[in-house]
Amino acid sequence: MKHTCFSIALALVMISALPVQAAGCYVDYKAKQDNPLRLQYGVAQINGTCDLRAAAAELAPRLAAQGWQLLNILSVFGEDGLDQRKDSAGQNYLRF
Repeated sequence: MKHTCFSIALALVMISALPVQAAGCYVDYKAKQDNPLRLQYGVAQINGTCDLRAAAAELAPRLAAQGWQLLNILSVFGEDGLDQRKDSAGQNYLRF
């Protein structure tokens, strides 16, 4: 029984580590500008592979084009996480 439970748990962990499909893929992130220092929290839609590394590679150039430097991606989530982040992101909600 222990082996069965362990196998199921391991399978679930491995499945959750797989990249999520891009449809409905969003990230919340932090970015900055220098001189003067400005910080930004925002939410962006990701069109490519939906994992942290790929999302950072896609979002960083979008931000850089507007003079922002990506600091980090806080999380990757689906459409179900949009509403809870909308107020916090303010004008940076789906801006980039």
